[in-house]
Amino acid sequence: MELAIVIGVLSTLGTGMLAQWVAWRFRLPAIVLLFAAGLIFGPGLGILHPSASLGSMFRPMVSLVVAIIVFEGGMALDFRQLREAGEGVMRLTLVALPISWVLGTLAAHLVGHLEWGSSALFGAIITVTGPTVVLPLLRHTKLKPRVASFLRWEAIANDPIGAILATVVLQVLAAQAKFGSGISLLHAVPQMLASSAEAVALGIAPAYLIRYLFERDLMPEILKMPVLIAFALSIFSICNLGMEGAGLMGATVFGMALTNLHVPGVAELRRTKESLVVLLVSMLFILLTADLHRAVLERLSIPIALLTLTVLFVVRPLGIYLATLRSGLTWQERVFVGWIAPRGIVAAAVAGVAGIRLYDAGFKSAELITPAVFAVIATTMIVHGFSLRPLARYLKLTLSDEMALAIVGASPWSIDLGSCLYGEGVPVVMVDAKASSLIAATRRSLPVLRAEVLSQHGQEMLEERPADYLIATTADGIYNGMVCAHVAPHFGRQRVFQISPGVARLDLYHGLTRDARGKLLGEPAWNYTLIETLFDKGWRFVSHATVENEPQPFGSDQNRLDFMIVRRGVGIFFRSAEDNGVVQPMPGDLQISMHAPA
Repeated sequence: MELAIVIGVLSTLGTGMLAQWVAWRFRLPAIVLLFAAGLIFGPGLGILHPSASLGSMFRPMVSLVVAIIVFEGGMALDFRQLREAGEGVMRLTLVALPISWVLGTLAAHLVGHLEWGSSALFGAIITVTGPTVVLPLLRHTKLKPRVASFLRWEAIANDPIGAILATVVLQVLAAQAKFGSGISLLHAVPQMLASSAEAVALGIAPAYLIRYLFERDLMPEILKMPVLIAFALSIFSICNLGMEGAGLMGATVFGMALTNLHVPGVAELRRTKESLVVLLVSMLFILLTADLHRAVLERLSIPIALLTLTVLFVVRPLGIYLATLRSGLTWQERVFVGWIAPRGIVAAAVAGVAGIRLYDAGFKSAELITPAVFAVIATTMIVHGFSLRPLARYLKLTLSDEMALAIVGASPWSIDLGSCLYGEGVPVVMVDAKASSLIAATRRSLPVLRAEVLSQHGQEMLEERPADYLIATTADGIYNGMVCAHVAPHFGRQRVFQISPGVARLDLYHGLTRDARGKLLGEPAWNYTLIETLFDKGWRFVSHATVENEPQPFGSDQNRLDFMIVRRGVGIFFRSAEDNGVVQPMPGDLQISMHAPA
């Protein structure tokens, strides 16, 4: 028993984290690696048998984990993001979903040869895309903010709606099989509306209570995270008593309410939940895929393969085309959104339960729903996961692939640094709260952002112009440290730098703690005053392409200050006294240095 537990933990958590790291390191879609790991450990080697090991607890555990995932996804939905993407989001959630249901039903019956009842359930299940697959893909691709909002809102909003739709279809079909054809969809509509209203109310009301407690300091920091998760799971469970699937809506609405009520402290907690969700998603993908029986895979046939292709190339594109007619979306956005629609955990969980219940109700072709849905899940994850970035680039819906740099603090010398980089094709944005400070940068045609980085508005504006690295260059060392500490969870602590706050403050025990500041840019003596003085004396930033056998290696010339190395398509390497060694440039790399006047 203990050995089985060890094998299960290593197969799920260990392999899941390894897959996430490999995906991050080599820019691969993590969901594809997780899906492959599940197939290997489950149907392949027979190491994992989740439903057999956990018994009747497996499905409820999956449901609770999914509730946490959609709750965290709901916290990513800020209504202020709808300023530009509002029309497209409404069409994708309110118009495209019913159209996709009808088209999916027709495809399942005409192409997959399923009964009409089974076809209707299949069509309802595949309407959901799911945040568990879409959000990880968005993190690895620099999409333009508007099209990213389309996919994010559709995935998170359609998840509970699609689950409720599948539940309603299942209940109607089961009732028809039991009581006769007199039972129609109209009999289920009142229950659906009542359950949806209950989910919205139960999602919003606790959010006001949370805001009341947090604003009045009636909740200790150590309890905030457990309380939020406990509320999300409780809302999910209560809503599901009225109708299966309504719990997902309640958990999503709760997350949305917390974000849009601007509850203090939630932004910091959300970062912790994002890490938790990565762990949960990795575990669920492996477990659900491993739980597929070989008998299910053996039911895959030519009609199911044709049905999968029809869903990819006809149902989704045609549904989006019809839903976005005469909309404000560009043709590139319509093509992109019409193609990208990976299905995820919610579709898998619903298919596994609903297919069995419909089969027990007398629909013989319902046994094909699970293999058909998993065929769609596997194909869309692989095809859409690998095609998202190339298609976005082809349609010009991505930001620059070059590593971008945000420079906080527009002074004469930092503007000169930004201009040097920008002239070499490195994406740069100058950030400052004062319009007067950005005038010189604007005159040199540099992209600028007027915002206070420490504000919510400034953080959102900076996220709309995604940068990979940040350096804080103001004259205030404490402010620079606050900026770096504030954005470090988003950028990564090894990618936020600040100029030296002073040698004494760099003491790791008596000085500024590393968690309260950025990584040191350059040497401890290179503080703001020194760089400003050198600039006034005529020193300027110069770029230099590295050649073979460089006569003066990086960091060795006393008549220049070597700041960074730009390696095209790889990254930016900053010189820092806090590194164990100096990164040496390779032939073709770009060196950025501050040179003395000739």
